[in-house]
Amino acid sequence: MITLDVFLATVLYAGLGIVIFIVSFVLVDRLTPGELWREIIERKNVAVALLAGAVAIGISNIIAAAVHG
Repeated sequence: MITLDVFLATVLYAGLGIVIFIVSFVLVDRLTPGELWREIIERKNVAVALLAGAVAIGISNIIAAAVHG
């Protein structure tokens, strides 16, 4: 059975991971030339969408490895 301490630690790490992911993705968005979301949504640029997806997966893997230890 899951104790309250384990549950709270899980929620804390999940929340921290999501916040770090959002901050990291916004930073990458700011550092890339052009406007990332305009390219994806308005111009339907598949290459930029693949880049954004690859960045999201990469950031997620790094955060998961850091949290998991």
